[in-house]
Amino acid sequence: MNEDAITRRPFLKTAVGAGLAASIVQGQGQEAGGKKKKLGWAVVGLGGLSRRSIGPALLKTKHAHMAGVVTGTPEKAAEWKNKYGFKDSGIYNYENFDKVIDNPDIDVIYIVLPNSMHKEFTLRAAKAGKHVYVEKPMAMDSGECREMITACKKAGVKLGVAYRLQYEPHHKEMIRFAKEKTFGNVRHIDAGFGFRMGGSDGWRLKKAMGGGALLDVGVYVIQGARYIFGEEPVTVSALETKTDNKKFSEVDETITWTMQFASGKTANLLSSFNMRYNQLTAFADKGTFGMTRCFGTGGQKGWSSDPKNPLDFPQTDHFEVQMDQFSKDIMDGKESKVHGPEGLKDQLVMEAVFKSIASGKAEVVEKV
Repeated sequence: MNEDAITRRPFLKTAVGAGLAASIVQGQGQEAGGKKKKLGWAVVGLGGLSRRSIGPALLKTKHAHMAGVVTGTPEKAAEWKNKYGFKDSGIYNYENFDKVIDNPDIDVIYIVLPNSMHKEFTLRAAKAGKHVYVEKPMAMDSGECREMITACKKAGVKLGVAYRLQYEPHHKEMIRFAKEKTFGNVRHIDAGFGFRMGGSDGWRLKKAMGGGALLDVGVYVIQGARYIFGEEPVTVSALETKTDNKKFSEVDETITWTMQFASGKTANLLSSFNMRYNQLTAFADKGTFGMTRCFGTGGQKGWSSDPKNPLDFPQTDHFEVQMDQFSKDIMDGKESKVHGPEGLKDQLVMEAVFKSIASGKAEVVEKV
């Protein structure tokens, strides 16, 4: 995504007021027998990502529709209700959110909050009997991930992590190249994702809120290496560098790390809040392939060393596709491929990265 433009704000300031103007209600649609044609989604947190990408995508989805919002700003609630046409009963604030249990129009809660709030709202949503879709990274640490997985399993609801690129055509083709050995065995991956962080007081610069480049953008490159190789890393060696110790006093600015896999494959990866970097190269026995625009939402651009196997597809709306697929999986009674354990695996890798930085040596990645 266009990470340098995102500014989710701290909220929890005020309750949503009554008396919002009425608007046309968007119907859920029912098939014969009462089964929903579309699942109702409520978006928790109406910052830049929700405004630019998630809301507009829900106007295009085939299996999902906007059924509510959770915000600490009454003006935003009124704006979203007028734009998306959900009922007054679909408006909540952070204090009365638990009342969503009484709203049959809402099936899925999409948590788009600072990382430190992911666990709390996942547990509250699960307790209310709602399916959960949470922005990456899944949580602050692996312990929180396990709590979230357990809570959703106990409540009988689905838990998904917003790994939009697992549904993106270029990324799916890279997975196919590796699995089918189109270029032979893939032996090594170089990848990185970064942007120049503006400002000096955003939540991404706060350790307590889950800030730092690794959690924010590094998770994408970990994902890329894991799903292209189709296996989990066993050890990690990492190095952190900083050019602005004041601005990045609490969180990481730039980290480079190497992941080693049991098969002998390796990946050299980078995350940064101080440079623009958005690419991936896979090195195989009989050629190479990759992307010069890999992880963002502004359009993917792929390439390969073999013109007979190009990496070129039409662009897609990542948010439309992922919400449609998660909704369809729920309606079909299937487990999502971006379910909770997928988020836990990335979290365990990131914990190994931080351990390696602290110890100055290679660290073992804990198994799920």
